[in-house]
Amino acid sequence: MADYNPEFDNLKKFYIPNYILVPSSEGEYLPDVPECPVLVFINSKSGGQLGGDLLITYRSLLNKNQVVDLLEEAPDAVLHRLYLNLEKLKLNGDELALRIQENLRIIVAGGDGTAGWLLGVVSDLKLSQPPPIATVPLGTGNNLPFAFGWGKKNPGTDRHSVISFLDQVMKGKEMKIDSWHILMRMRAPTQGSCDPIAPLDLPHSLHAFHRVSSTDTLNREGCHTFRGGFWNYFSMGMDAQISYAFHSERKLHPEKFKNQLVNQSTYAKLVCTQGWFMASLFHPSSRNIAQLAKVKIMKKHGEWQDLHISHSIRSIVCLNLPSFSGGLNPWGTPNVKKKRDRDLTPPFVDDGLIEVVGFRDAWHGLVLLAPKGHGTRLGQAHRIRFEFHKGATDHTFMRIDGEPWKQPLPVDDDTVVVEISNLGQVKMLATHDCRSKSVHDPATSTNHDSDEEDSGEEEEERRKFGAADTFKIPDEVDISHLS
Repeated sequence: MADYNPEFDNLKKFYIPNYILVPSSEGEYLPDVPECPVLVFINSKSGGQLGGDLLITYRSLLNKNQVVDLLEEAPDAVLHRLYLNLEKLKLNGDELALRIQENLRIIVAGGDGTAGWLLGVVSDLKLSQPPPIATVPLGTGNNLPFAFGWGKKNPGTDRHSVISFLDQVMKGKEMKIDSWHILMRMRAPTQGSCDPIAPLDLPHSLHAFHRVSSTDTLNREGCHTFRGGFWNYFSMGMDAQISYAFHSERKLHPEKFKNQLVNQSTYAKLVCTQGWFMASLFHPSSRNIAQLAKVKIMKKHGEWQDLHISHSIRSIVCLNLPSFSGGLNPWGTPNVKKKRDRDLTPPFVDDGLIEVVGFRDAWHGLVLLAPKGHGTRLGQAHRIRFEFHKGATDHTFMRIDGEPWKQPLPVDDDTVVVEISNLGQVKMLATHDCRSKSVHDPATSTNHDSDEEDSGEEEEERRKFGAADTFKIPDEVDISHLS
């Protein structure tokens, strides 16, 4: 469909003509304004062979220039060129350009890191009419697509499956979600390097995580300051250590990670070999969260308060969406007593609050598989601040939206600071029965008298298809050897 073909009646509603996408191209007549023009970004390396197959199918159905391989061109360059051209065309009175800009939707196919990359670019461009984004699950965890109703299994890559997904995108609803800014600051060492991310470990979701310029107001003389953003979660501790081991292994031996099932099985094995089920023996107490950092939260603007964290907590998760570790909700829905006594609310995705949850070990995490299961609810906040001082360990592990790194910690009397704050909101595209809930939607913000309990097909779906890979024991592992 490189040239418009009227035979494709079911596809013309998604079509974007070439002159819109490629400046100075020859104009093109369309008999009808596309109802749902889509710009598709695909990470062709995601999902083993699936990413490449999906790219071929989309390009066979749509204008090949509206389907971008992220290995060939970065999304910021594509979007900058498109919107600059749209503005020029609109100034020349092009009505079609105006309608396409108003109706445009973005599809991104890849892991959570790839989706976060697109969200970051759209957010940074500060468009007057930012398009909503639908996410295709091609990664291992797929928390973002699962939270908004697009599923967590790798999709079909054949013609019928892609057309079916396009129809869902056209029927989807727009939702705003909070975005979160993360700032990391440490004193510049007198010798050597103290960058927070080793070159091997730079993931997609940290593309926005960069050193601030000398003219940035966040910059401080004598300090390394880094900034970035996330949409799903920031975590630190034992769970991030497992994720780091998995990503390191995948980068060293990519040939072993050809499909989602193998990836999830490998992840689960690492859970055991890294000692997540026997954390009291294999995970030194010096790496427990309370030993690593002082944590402060801001629930009311301008008022910091210390957050008490039990010395048994080995992993902490700052969660924006109701999907973590392959589709589970560590926060759940607090009952009336907890709402009254602790001022806790359900996990709305657009309320400006982030949920802070702790886990002792993988056994603790397994409670998420049970109805009403949740982690240790530590608090909700508009901002959260971690202060790391010199201690018994020289590093910890952190991850953003599933992408981990090994973080150096102070070796002298210096302090490393990580601060998370609400940045604004971005538009997502969701199915009408998705898990994510809006505080502004009366149909979804009703208070419940007891912890939320998932039931029916969705609960069965979550248990069958690789949910909670961070906490699962592989079938071939003898559980008697873990206790």
